[in-house]
Amino acid sequence: MITVTSNVYNLFDWPRLRLEKEALLHQHGKVLWMCGLSGAGKSTLASRVDQLLTDRGFLSQVIDGDVVRSGLNKGLGYSGEDRRENLRRVAELAKLFMHCGVITMVSFISPTRESRDTARHIIGEEDFLEVYINAPLEICEKRDPKGLYKQAREGLIRNFTGIDSPFEAPEAPGIEIRTNVLGIEESTNKLLEYLLPFVAFNG
Repeated sequence: MITVTSNVYNLFDWPRLRLEKEALLHQHGKVLWMCGLSGAGKSTLASRVDQLLTDRGFLSQVIDGDVVRSGLNKGLGYSGEDRRENLRRVAELAKLFMHCGVITMVSFISPTRESRDTARHIIGEEDFLEVYINAPLEICEKRDPKGLYKQAREGLIRNFTGIDSPFEAPEAPGIEIRTNVLGIEESTNKLLEYLLPFVAFNG
């Protein structure tokens, strides 16, 4: 039999538990929310920053939009309701990682300001770092690593962001990375330099 005492470990005392886990990891958990068109370079940069953080002794996790659709959100389609639920689940998952002190990078098109505001509300204003990975549509179409733009142009994919569904650029992101101007290494270093002050532990 479990005896309940007055100093029982409270699983819902998030602020205290988060501080303890951040002290253990010697880092601050934050969510780096990387938005932008398909093909802009979000997944590539998230992966590279993740590796550089590991090399520096940080614990980080990448949540990629394509990956969660093949697992966690496998049953969701592309209707407005399903897209909102897809984003909500991703934001809640990112928040759980963050509360464990993990630096969490979300690679997610999140095309509307409303969708990003929803994620910001779930995660918390002070922990939500909005990053705009920016490349013009014509550049993204030329890259088209998954052939998605071609399928969208042929009518095989409906409501594809940038083709028949709009992308609303962030008005005041924490940082904008223009991957059509900067190379991969420059973009990675710029993003890492932006992130490090937020996650560095001074306790």
